[in-house]
Amino acid sequence: MRSTRSKRPSFTGRGPRGGRSRALTGPAVVALASVLALTVTACDSGGDGGDAPSAAADDGSSGFTIPDDLKDKLKEHGIDVDQWKDGAWKDWDREDWLREAQDFVNPIIEDLWDPDRMRDAEEPDQEVDAGDLSVDEGVTDPEPAPVPAAAVAPKYHDNAATAGKVFFDAPEGQMVCSATVVADPANPGRSNLVWTAGHCVHAGAKGGWYRNIAFVPSYNDAGLSARELLNATEDEMAPYGVWWGDWAQTSDQWIERGGPTNGNGASYDFAVIHVTPEEGGDGKSLEETVGSALPVDFDAPAVSDVEEITAIGYPAAEPFDGQAMYSCADRPSRLSIDASDPTMYRIGCTMTGGSSGGGWIAQGADGEPALVSNTSIGPVSAGWLAGPRLGPEAEDVYTSVSDKFAGQ
Repeated sequence: MRSTRSKRPSFTGRGPRGGRSRALTGPAVVALASVLALTVTACDSGGDGGDAPSAAADDGSSGFTIPDDLKDKLKEHGIDVDQWKDGAWKDWDREDWLREAQDFVNPIIEDLWDPDRMRDAEEPDQEVDAGDLSVDEGVTDPEPAPVPAAAVAPKYHDNAATAGKVFFDAPEGQMVCSATVVADPANPGRSNLVWTAGHCVHAGAKGGWYRNIAFVPSYNDAGLSARELLNATEDEMAPYGVWWGDWAQTSDQWIERGGPTNGNGASYDFAVIHVTPEEGGDGKSLEETVGSALPVDFDAPAVSDVEEITAIGYPAAEPFDGQAMYSCADRPSRLSIDASDPTMYRIGCTMTGGSSGGGWIAQGADGEPALVSNTSIGPVSAGWLAGPRLGPEAEDVYTSVSDKFAGQ
């Protein structure tokens, strides 16, 4: 099919929703037919974080002990662990913003993600006029017709057990993305791996790792309204617990080139988080706790070979409020932002910011459902979403995290 040519539109991330994270929810959004004002990765932020909650004990009583190498790593950057948990993490001084791939640290702060903070991790997206976006270097199909997002019926666990929300803190405040529990080849049946967008864990070229990253599977499982959630308990909002990232990894391309506008790095906007339960848990893995984990398909099937992709997430920008799970199903088309980067999948979908990082599910090579992409970018006006095709780079990230925790 011929590629379309248009001016560089403004982008908006479909990712996290809030103070604005990068790419959809953080990452940039691409609009083909016209210049659009896009929002950064649809992240949602809800303020400055408030008072620091009580810190988890470091003696193992909370089920988590900060290892000496992590303490040493923080000290290398002038960060004291106790001060960090008492609120020093709110200091986003450029020199203290850990950036490199090997610098990820995320000490558990017990009760930080309480019901109020989880519920308030949303705000209108920041609109960014990103100038012109040339899309004539690769193969881009005509813009797909919008597909209305359909509400997933509660209980969400019964209909999408692997889906959930990622919460994290950025300089703009608390933010949120969507994510998926995926299988771990090194620990079959006992996975603690979560798949999301790179812009949901790392700010890209002009920033570093976000802080206080945690995953909540089947968030608001009963589908309570925003009003009902005002008095909801943590068990109602996080029925399967809060799982903190003890390691995260994204692509080198996202770290080096990713940003909130123009779709920079969007073709490599994926990440894998290894998680551990905040309160120690009962010895069960995340997969055992939720009862499922999706395999990941890295064969990147040609668009013409994919009949339908279903995207799942928690859209938070208007007209949505971030508290309910939605999905879109559509036959994918192609979107090329840069001829030197892999062409992305694109589907019609009206989900907005906050859906960033949510899993894209299709029939895998064995005929069973598999994760084939994640929401990365989309136009501020909504109507479509784009996600990276998962090839060798994505598989390297996935395998690296799996190997790191092999047998654990």
